[in-house]
Amino acid sequence: MSEDTKACTFGVASQYVELAVEVFGLLADATRVRIILALRDGEQSVGDLAAMVDKSPTAVSQHLAKLRWGRVVKVRQEGTRMFYRLADEHVQQLVADAVYHAEHALESEPAHHRAGVSEEQVRAARPRRADGGGS
Repeated sequence: MSEDTKACTFGVASQYVELAVEVFGLLADATRVRIILALRDGEQSVGDLAAMVDKSPTAVSQHLAKLRWGRVVKVRQEGTRMFYRLADEHVQQLVADAVYHAEHALESEPAHHRAGVSEEQVRAARPRRADGGGS
């Protein structure tokens, strides 16, 4: 991952610009952002994701199909159940940075800047399913 934390050196003519725009387009939906946040701790079934983001399994499946098409998530089948996971850490980081940016817009001292608050504590403070379940 240390190679991925280097400063971006891609120029304006990079072949990756159009693909980056596609990723941003996929992220321009609150349900998809919530799905990505739900997947950051590991793979989940469609039903579990639906409960976590408070949407129907059908709606979540449609969003997952788009995320899969955009190579943002990967899928594993176990019998008749499908389990989804993030394809890599980059989209998770994009979403985290966007949420942190939003936090700056709404709070004078965002939680992720408070002294003594670790990333784990910020993540632990986020809402969880009532049953605490995973897949």
